[in-house]
Amino acid sequence: MTITSPHLGSSEVWTDARLLYALEEVVEKELNRHLKVAKDWMPHEYVPWSDGRNFPGLFEDGEEWEPGQSKVTDVGKTALVVNLLTEDNLPSYHHEIATLFGRDGAWGTWVHRWTAEEGRHGIVMRDYLLTSRAVDPDKLEQFRMAHMSEGFESDNRHSMLHSVAYVAFQELATRISHRNTGHQSGDPVCDRMLSRIATDENLHMVFYRNLLGAAFEIAPDLTMQAVRDVVVNFRMPGHGIPGFERAAAQMAIGEIYNLRIHHDDVLQPVLRFLKVMEIDGLGPEGIKAQEELGLYMGGLDAEAGKFDEKLAARKARLAARAKG
Repeated sequence: MTITSPHLGSSEVWTDARLLYALEEVVEKELNRHLKVAKDWMPHEYVPWSDGRNFPGLFEDGEEWEPGQSKVTDVGKTALVVNLLTEDNLPSYHHEIATLFGRDGAWGTWVHRWTAEEGRHGIVMRDYLLTSRAVDPDKLEQFRMAHMSEGFESDNRHSMLHSVAYVAFQELATRISHRNTGHQSGDPVCDRMLSRIATDENLHMVFYRNLLGAAFEIAPDLTMQAVRDVVVNFRMPGHGIPGFERAAAQMAIGEIYNLRIHHDDVLQPVLRFLKVMEIDGLGPEGIKAQEELGLYMGGLDAEAGKFDEKLAARKARLAARAKG
């Protein structure tokens, strides 16, 4: 798709409405590609139902939950709760993107398809956690109520381009978090389930990443500014979860998601694929945003290096204690 304009990067030309219209053809193309490669799967096929038993309540034979019933590692429990509570806010996410992208045409079809696919993730994760008794069910529900009662408002709801840029990175971050949680869970059943979810998240990332690439073609300056803003101010959508900072620290130490992973496995792959730092022909604002993005990435890499050193030192201390 080619759009001719003497001021492609001008904010006076590209309103959200015009960008939505200009990208509709790309959305339709990416939607059709997604539907061809996406595979339907059944959440109930990933749950070990034979492991299930009653909890106290309506059932006289209900068995209280005890930590020893869980097959999952401590860091796996923490990450599973964070990941599920993040998925639980799907109604708010749907409202955000449906309001921003619309419910008509290819945009609307994608919004509803994405929501339907994401819905499976919360279903299968909760069924797995309760059936396998991986986490405390009472605390899980209390956290869900607290988190969802707060609602969710995206940091990028003011701008269509910022929202597209954000989800291009966030979907990959979610994929990485699920995949690493599976690896660190200690339960092969959990690992298989999260691998399936991660496959979905990767396809969602590809959709938004390709859409972001098309935005660079028609509005390079504005898109570069959006990417800079999103990368510099990036927060995962679950940041409002009760106890999120402590959980995030545990996940960082457990190598599920930390600065090094964020830099190497989330930000860099998208930036490299789109060749963001190689885009030329930008106006003054676009060049400034590109330079600031490069400086930020350099600083983040340095911070990740410091974290790597601290993590290596911690591992060395633990190994020494184990020997002693």
